[in-house]
Amino acid sequence: MIEIKNINKKYGDFSALSDLNLTVKEGEIYCLLGANGAGKTTTINLLLGFIEPTSGNTLINNVNVQESPLKSKQFLAYIPENLILYPNLTAVENLNYFSGIGGKAFSTKELENFLEEAGLQEEAFHNRISTFSKGMRQKVGIAIAIAKDTKVLLLDEPTSGLDPKASNEFGQLLQKLKQKGVAILMATHDIFRAKEVATHIAIMKAGSLKHTFEADQISLSELEEVYLKTMNYKTMAL
Repeated sequence: MIEIKNINKKYGDFSALSDLNLTVKEGEIYCLLGANGAGKTTTINLLLGFIEPTSGNTLINNVNVQESPLKSKQFLAYIPENLILYPNLTAVENLNYFSGIGGKAFSTKELENFLEEAGLQEEAFHNRISTFSKGMRQKVGIAIAIAKDTKVLLLDEPTSGLDPKASNEFGQLLQKLKQKGVAILMATHDIFRAKEVATHIAIMKAGSLKHTFEADQISLSELEEVYLKTMNYKTMAL
């Protein structure tokens, strides 16, 4: 569902991405770990068609993003660190609006069902987004992905700023989408959440993948140790 083939992205003499290759299949959650500047967001932006690669190709559901950016977007949904919704509209109204942009039309009851499936409490369905916490807004974002019947979900630091309960709930929602066969690529700093939800994990540094793992083949402590060593961070002796 997601293919990144020999991607290079340069800004002058600076290489943001170097010979990047990555594949995410249906029902996989692929987490990109790395410090700021590692290239995680650049990778997401390439898949969204926001920027062009210097060389190489990116594909969504076998559609070349560079050649057919609008068609590729039909198959994906995107939730950034700070999801932009219309603050003066309710959750149902936002969902109705964004579904309409995607060419879909639903009854109020159907929209409420999508929000319920995304874990939003019923009493919030008709409240303005301006009253929502970040975790509640992220659930509306998931509801948009569900309503769109998305095949690919791109996430950029979606759990940043969430409290542990909201972060846990978000992880459970990703597992539900995984079971539906959605291919998920998540850029994150959160090692714990990555280990908890991912099927595959990669550690990214200076625009390239330094280590890749199947999540069930490495423990959290081992993953943390490899990450710290890769980032050249020193651990404190207790």
